[in-house]
Amino acid sequence: MNRLLATGTYDEALERLHRTGPEFDGWMSNHGPMAVEALARRGAEGVVHRWTDDYSRRLEQMPEARIRIDADHWAGALGDPSRLGDWIAYFRREVRERTWTDVLAEWWPRLLPGIAAGATHGVIRTGHAVHALRVEATDVRVDELAHALGYWAGRWQAVPAVHLSGRATATSLVAGVPRVADQSGGIRDRLAQLGGTAGWHDHVAALAQPSVDDVPLALDDLVDAVVVAYPRVAHGNPTMLVHACTAPNAVARVLPSLPCTQWRSSYAFAWSASAAVLAAYLPDGARPTHRADIVEVDADEAWHLAVAHAGEHVVKLGDTALDVHARTGDPAALEAVLTAVRLDA
Repeated sequence: MNRLLATGTYDEALERLHRTGPEFDGWMSNHGPMAVEALARRGAEGVVHRWTDDYSRRLEQMPEARIRIDADHWAGALGDPSRLGDWIAYFRREVRERTWTDVLAEWWPRLLPGIAAGATHGVIRTGHAVHALRVEATDVRVDELAHALGYWAGRWQAVPAVHLSGRATATSLVAGVPRVADQSGGIRDRLAQLGGTAGWHDHVAALAQPSVDDVPLALDDLVDAVVVAYPRVAHGNPTMLVHACTAPNAVARVLPSLPCTQWRSSYAFAWSASAAVLAAYLPDGARPTHRADIVEVDADEAWHLAVAHAGEHVVKLGDTALDVHARTGDPAALEAVLTAVRLDA
């Protein structure tokens, strides 16, 4: 049985975390709802409340709603972080008045071009929320989707739109994504350089655009390629490069709840987001892999190490990497987990 159905621990943790805002310490993302979904779903519900206790100490209160956003007047508030409270209040009203799937289908194409929101945490939080909702649509899980979409809307940040027109595979493109010139600033500064980064647009556009029916498999292939590359490139920035894996995986998790007319654009933006993070944080040269390190661990042991580490990015990378390992059996996916633990991602 799916652990999210077998226990109320996840829902209880969400209720606690919903007293806190989507950010803290400036604009650090609140990873709590994402991490506890992964922990509970993968059988680590015994640590969820203790993990939430520790993590919540750094969080801040939910921002207040000040100015009402409505269905006819929202565009001016998109990407305005001072309106985070307003956006969350808006989506909480929406999911109470309509089905959550209808709200998602309406807002997904509006939010998708701003997939870089909160260093891609807007889409990642949405992916975890939708994954849980498909198991059971409890009130608090529906509310979590509202928090996730509100955060995404408030931090909406575009990546360059790319028309996929090539024949290349994700595996062949991941390691060669052109790097932005100035890697001294934060992610917003780095992503702002993409438009002027020589070769980035053409490199990203070289990926083959799948047919609608092939999008789910293509998204899996994209996630697989980035996870397998992670051990060789993580030293560039072990924390930020996690999002090159978890953002497209979040899109993959939302896909079954979207109209198929939105699938191909979802794939294109998932790749653009992943390639944007890679451009921002890839190191100048890959390191050799350490496959000997994983001979003594299986998937369960790798997950145990991620849970024991307890870092929010290690947990989320572990969750995605275990998806890859279950699909492919590639030991590099387990090596990605050990790399994240070793480098304290």
